Amino acid sequence: MIKKLAALCLSIAMLTAIGCGEEKASTSQADAEKAEVKTFNWRLVTTWPKNFPGLGSAPENFANAVTEMSAGRLTVKVYGANELVPAMAVFDTVARGAAEMGHGAAYYWKGKTSASQFFTAVPFGLNAQEMNGWLHYGGGLKLWQEIYSDFNLIPFAGGSTGVQMAGWFNKEINTVEDLKGLKMRIPGLAGEVLQRVGGIPVTLPGGELFTALQTGSIDATEWVGPYNDLTFGLHKAAKYYYYPGWHEPGAMLEFIVNKDAWNSLPKDLQAIVTHATRAMNQDMLDEYTARNNAALKELIEVHGVKVQKLPDEVLLALKNASEEVIAEVIAKDEKAKKVYDSFKAFSDDVRPYTAISEKAFIEARDL
Repeated sequence: MIKKLAALCLSIAMLTAIGCGEEKASTSQADAEKAEVKTFNWRLVTTWPKNFPGLGSAPENFANAVTEMSAGRLTVKVYGANELVPAMAVFDTVARGAAEMGHGAAYYWKGKTSASQFFTAVPFGLNAQEMNGWLHYGGGLKLWQEIYSDFNLIPFAGGSTGVQMAGWFNKEINTVEDLKGLKMRIPGLAGEVLQRVGGIPVTLPGGELFTALQTGSIDATEWVGPYNDLTFGLHKAAKYYYYPGWHEPGAMLEFIVNKDAWNSLPKDLQAIVTHATRAMNQDMLDEYTARNNAALKELIEVHGVKVQKLPDEVLLALKNASEEVIAEVIAKDEKAKKVYDSFKAFSDDVRPYTAISEKAFIEARDL
């Protein structure tokens, strides 16, 4: 009996030891797995005022989506223009890694590479729907990434405002002569087009537009459309509101990511960033589609804004000048030519169907 009892005690002791060993091993494994979960805290600088409707809310929505989808493993703190860096320093700040991400418009960086302008807007070019098609299914995004790679950046489509308004003017525009000597805030290719017809283009960040227009530093400005223009109170500084937005028919914004910061992320977090930018790209267009009309109605009915169409004579002159400017830009820069050749090929391919689908439907709807 004593021998049997001793054997039983030994067995119990061995089982207990094994159980404790397994529990200890399990605990150690859990601690190791916990230690392996790494978190990332990014800064996102923008060219827009903090929380500005549409433009400024897109990066905020992006940050919230990334935090939620990653369960807090990747958090993004958004800084408006001048909170961390000036609006026009976003590109350089992200390129050198002083911030991991940025949100702005590619045509602001034409001084870095003239090819960047084609990723925001081409006068009389693709609308928002067509622009998204070119970027995501026509090779445009791949070219964009190729161009920005030289600057240690990875770009993503960052939202579209749709067709914009032609802008706010302190005098009527009846002929091309009325554009001569006109100082207008208008960036990108469109600024060069205005210069070609005798105007004086000026580049200013959005936060400075009202004061510049009110004080007479500029005679006119384009910004976005009714939703954003009402927010800035531009109707208080200029009397005439013109359409159509010949200069930005599908203004595409951008998210940019520092390449080193991107490479530091595990694959699943890279996927989250990729899909969050894609979602925000569409969300912004949805927001402007929903908000612009109510804002336009308020501008007209409450504030007495005069909404006028640019004369066909003026539009034709601007279109002809656009073709000349683009031809000169691509003649001087091989990268710009490569991008525009892709853009033009897609445009030639997509426009016939747009004419018998979107355009024809809108015309039929308005009969």
